[in-house]
Amino acid sequence: MIRVLLADDQAMIRQGFSYILRSQTDMVVIGEACHGEEACIMAQEKEPDVILMDIRMPVKDGLVATREIFSYKPGIKIVLLTTFDTQEYVFEGIRSGAVGYLLKDAETADLLDAIRSANRGEVVFRTSKASEWFMQYASQKKPYRDENSKISKDEFEFELLTDRELEVLQAMANGNKNSEIALALHVSEGTVKTHVHRILQKFGVDDRTQAVVLALRKGIVK
Repeated sequence: MIRVLLADDQAMIRQGFSYILRSQTDMVVIGEACHGEEACIMAQEKEPDVILMDIRMPVKDGLVATREIFSYKPGIKIVLLTTFDTQEYVFEGIRSGAVGYLLKDAETADLLDAIRSANRGEVVFRTSKASEWFMQYASQKKPYRDENSKISKDEFEFELLTDRELEVLQAMANGNKNSEIALALHVSEGTVKTHVHRILQKFGVDDRTQAVVLALRKGIVK
């Protein structure tokens, strides 16, 4: 079961999402928070798998709450909810550690798919512009390693990646599945899984989403 925490200051929104999620056989709503501060407290106490987090809330907004939760519970997947499809929110969401961005008027199927995708460790920026902005954010980052760079391993919190691992990581950031990466790199899917495992080990994270978010925040992917 996917354990979901709902965080929104509008009771009707929470009730509507809760009704939809409770009808699913693979999801359970473990709590409802009416502001960011409450979401932070419930994230520690209830340890959800996924949080649907409204951006604009009283006491503590969703972006601040996301950064706080990500700092002590990086394994929790946070999907931001908003009525505003803006580049600023997408960029700030990525920087805060969110793995997804969804409009509140999204179709029910898109909402459920976003939760399941986030729980699998996938990045889910699904609005008319969010995916484009996600790639734009990535393209603004500098490459992780340049052949002429004098930057040493000790300047980073994790071990340097190999050229092949960099290729795999970039493909992960592009949203490609293991089978697609294997086809593009002309290697077996088992080889790709090995590279992914090594990337997670070097980054000290548990899944692909955390690896991609960290890569974007550190400027590793192009």
